[in-house]
This record gives sequence, C-alpha cells and structure tokens, in this order.
Amino acid sequence: MLRRSFITLATVCLLSTSTFAGEKLGEWQELFDGKTFEGWKLNENKEAWSIEDGKLVCHGERSHMFYVGDGKPFKNFEFECEVMTTPGSNAGIYFHTKFQDTGWPKFGQEVQVNVSHGDPKKSGSLYGVVDVGNPPLKDNEWYKTWVKVEGKHVIIKVNDTVTVDYTEPDGKEAFSADFERRIGEGTFALQAHDPKSKVYFRNLKVRRLP
Repeated sequence: MLRRSFITLATVCLLSTSTFAGEKLGEWQELFDGKTFEGWKLNENKEAWSIEDGKLVCHGERSHMFYVGDGKPFKNFEFECEVMTTPGSNAGIYFHTKFQDTGWPKFGQEVQVNVSHGDPKKSGSLYGVVDVGNPPLKDNEWYKTWVKVEGKHVIIKVNDTVTVDYTEPDGKEAFSADFERRIGEGTFALQAHDPKSKVYFRNLKVRRLP
C-alpha cells in the first residue's frame, strides 16, 4: 500500500514537472493574421498603415498601432517578428506600452527600427536606454527582431546578434515627463514614423513566460 502511494505521488510529481516545463516556454501566439488588422487598434493617421501580400506596411504621417487582441497585459515574454526597412526609413516596436490616441507612446520601451535614417539610434537599440550605432543590417533585406523580457532583464537580438543585454536598476525613475522608458507590463505597438519612412513587418508572434 505504501509502495502504491509512493508510485502515485511520483507520477503526479512527474506530470506536474512536465506541465510546468511546457508552461515555462508557453505557446507561440500569432499577432497578425496577414490579411486584416484584427486584434490591433490604430490611432492618429490610420491611413499610414496598409497590408500588402501578408505584410504590414507603414508609410505616412505619425501613427501607432497597438495590439489589443488579448485583454491580459504582457509582462514576461519572448517576441519576434521580421522587419524590412527601405532607405532612410525609421519605425519602432514598443512593448509594455498602452493605447493612446495621439503622440509618441509615453509608456513602455521602444526597440528601434532604423538602418539608414539620420537618427544615430539604429535597429536593435532599446531606444534612449541602450543605443546601437551600427547594426549588421541592410535596407531592403528582411531581418529578425527578437526580444526577451524576464523581470527587469531585457535581451534584444537582430538576426543572431545580441544588441542589448540590459537589466533595469531597482527604483529607476522615468526618463522624462513625456517618456517613461521603464520595464513594467502592457501591450505591443508598431510605429509609423514619418511620410518619408516606409517599413514592412511580418510574422509577428509572442509567447508568454512565467
């Protein structure tokens, strides 16, 4: 009887461990269906966004599109997407942000998208926090952006190159009255920067971490 109880308990523990291991990485969730803006909310200048052959395209006056397809905020996660810039273009990928009607997003952090735009903060930067000056990328070529956030630790990679490995210090104050630039929780957003910038996004997905 004791042996039977022990085996049962061991089996339960094994199952629990296996379940935890699966939940730790989570399931990849597609954020863009390649056909519609379902799950996304666009703010000012909505005409800056379009969909072409399964790709999100930003080209126009400043506008941001926020992911609203999941009511639960994202805190710890892995995110990835593919990006292609055109010469002189600027855009951005935000995380831990929240919807606002107009303006540059105040909340969350921005992963810069910029290969040849005049802004010295280039693709792979954690904008205004850890800035990258010369990523190994070219305009008119697809590259992967990968972001991992666990607690206050952020890792960013473009393709297979780590560009940011940053841990936010405890008690960090907001960057300014206009931009928090602090780790917290929230959603994702993509940025249309200006009428001269044309950038493509595809294969956007995320998986939650514990």
